[in-house]
Amino acid sequence: MTQLLQRPVLPSADDSALAADASRQLSRARRDDLELRVQIEGGETLRLPKAVSTLLYHLLTEMAQGNAVTIIPVNAELTTQEAAEYLNVSRPHLIRLLGEGKVRFHMVGSHRRVKFSDLEAYRKASDEERQRVMEELAAEAQELGMGY
Repeated sequence: MTQLLQRPVLPSADDSALAADASRQLSRARRDDLELRVQIEGGETLRLPKAVSTLLYHLLTEMAQGNAVTIIPVNAELTTQEAAEYLNVSRPHLIRLLGEGKVRFHMVGSHRRVKFSDLEAYRKASDEERQRVMEELAAEAQELGMGY
């Protein structure tokens, strides 16, 4: 696994303030479709791919709010413990989801591995189902005059 996957970066208060300022400036650069360059102390300047501006903007915005940040490649393969932590569920619950076929996985020797893209597809479908049920409950509460 990548080091970033295992250790989310929690910004300090100073880092959050710097991130907020950088995020605002990057937002203007994105709006004006400007090329991103990073100048390294010592004079070297690197041109960055356009796709980096969106990722960097989101990263800085989260850090500005004091949120821990991690980067997970879409094709990353997670252990069951990492996958459970990502979904914020227990490992036994995740194993149950795997066994029921709700989350795809494959075996590497005797170990289960879950592709991040499959885990994210499950999370998205689960969130959509939860939202649908909440809307049904709210509509039913309205019909029954429960004051919600």
